Amino acid sequence: MIKTKYLAYIICLLLLAGLILFNTTIRTEIQAETKKIESLNPVEIRNYEGKDLSSIHNFRENSIKGPQHVDRNTYRLKITGLVEKPAQYSYDQVIQNFKHYRKVVKLNCVEGWSVTILWEGMLVKNLINASKQLSNARVVIFHAYDGYTTSFPIEYIMKNNILMAYKMNNIVIPPERGFPFELVAESKWGYKWIKWITKIELADDVNYRGFWESRGYSNSGDLNKSFFDDTPE
Repeated sequence: MIKTKYLAYIICLLLLAGLILFNTTIRTEIQAETKKIESLNPVEIRNYEGKDLSSIHNFRENSIKGPQHVDRNTYRLKITGLVEKPAQYSYDQVIQNFKHYRKVVKLNCVEGWSVTILWEGMLVKNLINASKQLSNARVVIFHAYDGYTTSFPIEYIMKNNILMAYKMNNIVIPPERGFPFELVAESKWGYKWIKWITKIELADDVNYRGFWESRGYSNSGDLNKSFFDDTPE
């Protein structure tokens, strides 16, 4: 009887040892396979919730100084002007500190072409709210890395869900499309969709005119008006 119990005990120990060895082997193999996995670049999507999307390559190059190549590590976004708390953010801080939103919006260029893109980014009004606008702020001026500027009445920015996008069609915006950030200026002509944004400035100068606006283009940039419409706003 004692020998039988002893034998059963030995068998249990052997089974337990085998199980431990098996689990260790499996874990080692899984870890080895995991190390072999390499991350691939995200693939551009061409359909979102039943809506067909244009390719990010369907844009035409029409910037004032050609594509800009901004260094992600040294990039800073400034929130300045008529705000209580001027701010400066790194690229990663913008991405990590503000809630993300997605929206399909069509861009219409004055040259006659258009693209429909899934944009992902942060609401401009959230960036401004973090710095607390002053009561005399009337205009939001956007500045770009290449010196381009454009502006909007503050009501347009604060009363609408206007995105500052960092992704298009599920991939990070490439340099030629506006990395690090492009403004998704809904209901506006394409020249209001400023790329390579470096600064958001709040001002009281309602007569401010950006790059193309100072050259005769409509300051409102409304799609339902001619882009040469000079009707007072």
